[in-house]
Amino acid sequence: MALVKPHGGGDLNPLLLEGKALADELERARTLPQITVSSREKGDLVMLGIGGFTPLDGFMSYTDWQGVCAGMTMANGLFWPIPITLSIDPTLASTLHTGGDVALLDPDDGSLLATMRITEKYTIDKEHECATVFSTTDPKHPGVKMVMEQGEVNLAGPVKVLTQGGFDKKYGSLFMSPRETRETFEAMGWSKVAAFQTRNPMHRSHEYLAKIAIEICDGVLIHSLLGNLKPGDIPAEVRTDAIATLTENYFVSQTVVQAGYPLDMRYAGPREALLHALFRQNYGCSHLIVGRDHAGVGNYYGPFDAHHIFDKIPKDALETQALKIDWTFWCYKCGGMASARTCPHEGSDRLQVSGTQLRKTLSEGEEVPAEFSRPEVLKVLRKYYAGLNTE
Repeated sequence: MALVKPHGGGDLNPLLLEGKALADELERARTLPQITVSSREKGDLVMLGIGGFTPLDGFMSYTDWQGVCAGMTMANGLFWPIPITLSIDPTLASTLHTGGDVALLDPDDGSLLATMRITEKYTIDKEHECATVFSTTDPKHPGVKMVMEQGEVNLAGPVKVLTQGGFDKKYGSLFMSPRETRETFEAMGWSKVAAFQTRNPMHRSHEYLAKIAIEICDGVLIHSLLGNLKPGDIPAEVRTDAIATLTENYFVSQTVVQAGYPLDMRYAGPREALLHALFRQNYGCSHLIVGRDHAGVGNYYGPFDAHHIFDKIPKDALETQALKIDWTFWCYKCGGMASARTCPHEGSDRLQVSGTQLRKTLSEGEEVPAEFSRPEVLKVLRKYYAGLNTE
């Protein structure tokens, strides 16, 4: 059997230039008007560059934005659940013209990230985007805050990506493109692959979810977010170290591939779950593990809203399917990890295992129950928190 096709049914569409084309475009980019993008936009650009957002060729137009917000469909009929847009302030926008080119700069060091041909300038109803994408306009929601604080004018147009944004240098072989993950899966003889999305170190519940997937798939891609998170979350390099320690000690060899991807979290709950499935299709994954409150934050979404949304989209919208798993926990009576579908016990017999609780316990220097996390993982995390406490 073959891997799933990239989204849209065609080939991967990486927009990252190479060789002479890259050298020529870098030289040309230095002569263009400059725009410093946001951290979220940088991640989107790098994804466009490596083919993670196949088949997009750049930032969305007004009709695309409108269709994605209202019905998760672009103007050409392509399914897409979250707008991929570039925003600037009106003063800067007034100096730019449609048909012209601009250079897009890295927000971290001002280096050249990409060039863009401006095909359209437009304004949006930010509250409409928030209400449709995040299901809330509450300014305390981190995704809403991000949208409301972005520039007032959106620019649409195709891009030529000039770099991988430093992710390749910082994370080395951990930072894999969709072409690289596909080649890895094929070399391992995998065709049925489940993606495990994580922005946290893996605790016992996460381990259980991944092992359920391994039982029914050829293997699991543990795919860590490498972009920005909300304050208090654990940095990517610590998370990936903890995950490597877990897989080395508690997973069968050749059943797991660990990799990272460059996006910031949007915390869009159900819609972000769909985006996670969409770009995992580009990475070659046939399934996405969707547990409790996938990509959620606070109490903005029901625990299984991300399950239900997969039942509401057209059957041909995505090849990658949701692997829906119920509440998972440690059951003292069962003597191990279980889910609400397999465990008949209740209340005090169950220990709910959550990343939020694990971070809180570690940050306060309290003892972590053995049922919560593996000792080798805790050693990595305690070292990180001990470093914070000595700063």
